[in-house]
Amino acid sequence: MTSIATAHWDLVFWEHRGQVSVAVQGPESRASEAPVPEDATFFGISFALGTSMPHLPIDRLVDGSAEIPDATRRSFWLKGSAWRLPGYDNAEAFVRRMVREGIVDVDPIVAGVLRGASPDVSERTLQRRFVTATGLTRGAIRQIDRARKAAVLIQENVPAHDVVHRLGYFDQPHLARSLTRYIGRTATQLSDRGPSEPLSLLYKT
Repeated sequence: MTSIATAHWDLVFWEHRGQVSVAVQGPESRASEAPVPEDATFFGISFALGTSMPHLPIDRLVDGSAEIPDATRRSFWLKGSAWRLPGYDNAEAFVRRMVREGIVDVDPIVAGVLRGASPDVSERTLQRRFVTATGLTRGAIRQIDRARKAAVLIQENVPAHDVVHRLGYFDQPHLARSLTRYIGRTATQLSDRGPSEPLSLLYKT
């Protein structure tokens, strides 16, 4: 499938031919091709921007991943402790335990800015905190988010010139470059209802 750019990181679990694997998938700065083994099943938890695992610096995981060893169908090891594999019904409880045990942390300044707050720190400090907490600059995060919104609008048959106006692109070539880089599709390809290679997690968030 085409894995579109994303500013979030994910904890991903999958099973293929009886083998269970667990990995932390870092943010993706551009669209890329991702192999999907036949008959594999996947489950993932996407974490909010500004959240990170201090023992796995997120800036080292951009466009990459870190495999978590010793996974079985029942459990896996994370930072020296055994954890039961989560599912849809207990994912939130699983994350709450991660918070209680200090596995994940959140940068309050980054989280506040993402909610619209104006912290009393310098722009340089803010940029450094963003890169440390998310692995990406604020500008890259905005561009990825805008490209995702543009792709959703185009799939809803909104004309490209309207998307340019709504989302503040300079012109249609600017939109086209953004879609190619971050989504891996042109506007025409996104509008096409015919069969094509699937896109990862492209929906309104």
